[in-house]
Formats: sequence, structure tokens, C-alpha cells
Amino acid sequence: MKTAIWLYLFMFVAFFDLHAQYPILSPFAISLGAAPSFIGLILGVYSITHLPGNLLAGYGVDKYGSKRFIVSSLIVAGIVLLVQSRVTDPWQLLYIRSVSGFVLAFLSPACLSLLAKIARDNVQQSKLMAGNGLVHTMASVLSPAVGAYLVAKLGFALSFTVLGWILIITGVLAIFGVKERQYTLAAAQLFPPVHGDSNVPALKNQKQAGALDEPVPWLFFVIPLGLSCSQGILFFELPLMKEASGSIMTSGLLFSVVSLGALVTLSMLFINRFSPLLRTTTGCLALALVFFGMSVSWPLPLYVSLFLIGMAKGVIFPAIASLLASVTSANRYGRVFSFLSISYSIGAFIGPIVAGHIRSHTSPYFIAFVGLMLALCMLPLKAFKPVQA
Repeated sequence: MKTAIWLYLFMFVAFFDLHAQYPILSPFAISLGAAPSFIGLILGVYSITHLPGNLLAGYGVDKYGSKRFIVSSLIVAGIVLLVQSRVTDPWQLLYIRSVSGFVLAFLSPACLSLLAKIARDNVQQSKLMAGNGLVHTMASVLSPAVGAYLVAKLGFALSFTVLGWILIITGVLAIFGVKERQYTLAAAQLFPPVHGDSNVPALKNQKQAGALDEPVPWLFFVIPLGLSCSQGILFFELPLMKEASGSIMTSGLLFSVVSLGALVTLSMLFINRFSPLLRTTTGCLALALVFFGMSVSWPLPLYVSLFLIGMAKGVIFPAIASLLASVTSANRYGRVFSFLSISYSIGAFIGPIVAGHIRSHTSPYFIAFVGLMLALCMLPLKAFKPVQA
């Protein structure tokens, strides 16, 4: 479990650095003379360059292991932040953000793959994935306020420098903290690859572990795509609502309510004993209903709606990762989790664009509801066999 703690630390630092930049990137770009439309491009390019990085990460992690990608991603991302502290032009910031998106695309698939290999069984896999979601949520709650505080006290350049050195130091610690080989060998025994029908013992062991020889159906990835698209719509629309338009502090508080809701369900570890497929479908259905309620201005206060959205997210995100780990053999973890990250990146890119074009005609929250319901209707339920713990 020491390796799991190290992985949580690396993920926390990476997400902390990422979310700490959310409240300061736009003001920093404005200070460089960037136009509002160009600021949108600067923010969106991170998700675009995530895609090729995720593709390369999937096959690289399966072939070479997770450790080298964790170490190099953290250190190079830190160096990129040090360079970002010295930019003097909006185009330079755009280039730096594109490189940052590509570099950090390797971290999440590598960490999730190693977390899945650490687990002794599917129940422990669910708990480890829930722990990853808890770490992510804690980072998203704390880091925006810390980022704004750093800029207020140190300025933009020194703040990026501090965040960059934190990443570099964490990457150096990863060299000594990650012990991968023993878990890779254990996972190979628990989830052995199947080479043809003649390998009956291997096939039996793989089915007992809950892994399928068949690849994950492509239609499954409409779930994370629809989920991240709905979250992108929320992140675009929420600051523009009359309840949040009064001040930046009010908008930040509303986003924190979402994270607090996720923190509640992520702390309910007993939920991990339920089927990940059941958690994924019920969580998405609940999230869709909340978005529908917001689209028709239901009587619940906005704070309550956002808290419910956070609770649904706290159920769905670890469930999706657990489901993919339980139906995938260990030698394909990297590729599967990279496709998951790609789905999230595409949805996060599409959501705000759709919301910006249709908000004058209909509620963007209704589009989020429709997208989630379509994803649920397309989910290939028969492709997922019951998983034995």
C-alpha cells in the first residue's frame, strides 16, 4: 500500500498544480495582452494536446510500465511551468499550455494502470479508484484558493515558479517511491493474458478475476464523453448565472459546493461493494435528472442542485475506472485508461462550445441532460459480464 500512497501523492500534486492555475490563467493572459477569444483558445488547447499524449501513453504504459512515465511527466511538467513563468507574449503562453497538456496526458493513465495492478481483487480495485477520486476532489477544493493566494502575495511569475518546483521535486521523489515490478508480476498472475482458446487455465483465471478477453466496447466510452461534456457545460454556464455573476468569490464558492458533494460520496467506502456497472448507470441517471431539474428551474436552491451534482460525480468517476479495470486484462490497462482520458478530453472540449452556441435558444443544462440520457441508452450492457470479487 506504500506505492498506492505515493501514487495518491503524485496525483494530488499534479491535480493541485492544474487546478491552482484555473483562477490565475485568464488574468495572466489578460496581463500579457490576450483578447478574450484568444484566452478561450489558450484554455482549450490543453484538452486538445491531451489527445495525442493519451494515445501514446496507453501503448507506452503497457509496453514499458508506469514508473518512467510518472517520473518524466512530473519533472517535465515542472520545467514547463518554470518556462511559463517567463513568457511575455500570449502566443508563447499558448505554446507552453499545449506542451503542458501533452506532457501531463501521460500521468493519469500511468497512475491508474499501476493502481489497478496493486489491487488483490475487484473490491480493492474499487476502493483504490475511489481513493484516487477522493484525492482529485480534495485537490480541486483546495487548489483554486491557494493559486489565487499565491498570485496575491507573490505575483504571476513567482507563483508559476513555486508550482513548477513542487512538480519537479515530486517527480524526483517518484524515482524512489514507486516500486512497480512486484505489482506488475502479481497482476500478470491475477489477470494473465489469453493467447487463444487452448490456454484453458489462463482463461479460467482471467474470468475468475473478472477480466474479459474481449476488448471494451467502443460504445462504453460515450459514458465518460457525455459525462465530461455535461461538466464542461456546467463550468461554462455556472459563472454566467445570475446567482454567480455578482463576484468571482461567489462563483468560486459554487464550484466548491460541487467538490464538497463529491467528497461526501467518495467518503462512503461501502458504496464500493456495489457493482461498478450499477454505480455507473445509477449515478449517470441521477446526474441527468439533476441537470433536467436545473433546466426547468425546479424549486431546489442552486446550492442544493450543485451539491447533488457533486455527489453523483463522486459515485460515477471511480465506478467507471473500476469497471474498466475489472473487465480488462492487466496487459491492456494502459490503453484502456488512455482511451478513458481521451473521452474525458473530447467531452471537456465539446461541452463549453455547445453551451456557448445554444444558450440563447435553450438551457445548456437541458443539453447536458439529453447527452447523458443518450449515453445511457447507447451503453452496451450485455457486453459486461458479472464481475466476481
